[in-house]
Amino acid sequence: MYIKIYFNDKPLFLCDEMTPEITAYAHHDDAVLIDEFSHPAVNSMIHEMRLAKIHAGIFIHKDLVELRKAVWKKFLLVKAGGGLVRNDEGKYLFMLRRGVWDLPKGKLDPGETIEQCAVREVGEETGLRGVQLEAPLLVTYHTYDESGKHILKESHWFRMNAPDMAGLKPQQEEQITELRWVDGEEMQVLLRHTFPSVRDVIRAV
Repeated sequence: MYIKIYFNDKPLFLCDEMTPEITAYAHHDDAVLIDEFSHPAVNSMIHEMRLAKIHAGIFIHKDLVELRKAVWKKFLLVKAGGGLVRNDEGKYLFMLRRGVWDLPKGKLDPGETIEQCAVREVGEETGLRGVQLEAPLLVTYHTYDESGKHILKESHWFRMNAPDMAGLKPQQEEQITELRWVDGEEMQVLLRHTFPSVRDVIRAV
């Protein structure tokens, strides 16, 4: 098993064994591998992941729960919910935010479930109403700094269906400038201009 955390577009793998995907990264000179568990080692890995010369990290430990707990302590956890929305024509909804193609998602509000959050955020960011939640896809993780704090965002993604495609309206307050239904070749073009976590969501379908 493993957990993948993105530092910008660079993956950090927390794992209890080497999978083929992780092994492929381990052979690169610009990857850092740590296999001795300690709190200084956790600090060292996080420091290394912020260096421009490092493009991937692998932290292997027999107890993944213990390793995860130690890494999580270094961040403020923020949970979010989002959706990969498919219409009845088999096309998926993408949005352009700050010049990057993305999928609708947003932070969990107090008192709501992650499923309610995902449906609400899709509605707010795209204008769609009556979106139907079908099934969970995966959870992605990425880090960023905000107001001097190190944030770890835990995004729960769901497969959704939009039986009614009317009412599309990009949420300008969130700097969303375009919404587009895509499939096939057009999706492959968009995926070259998106975040690696979004590509993970598409691969999970």
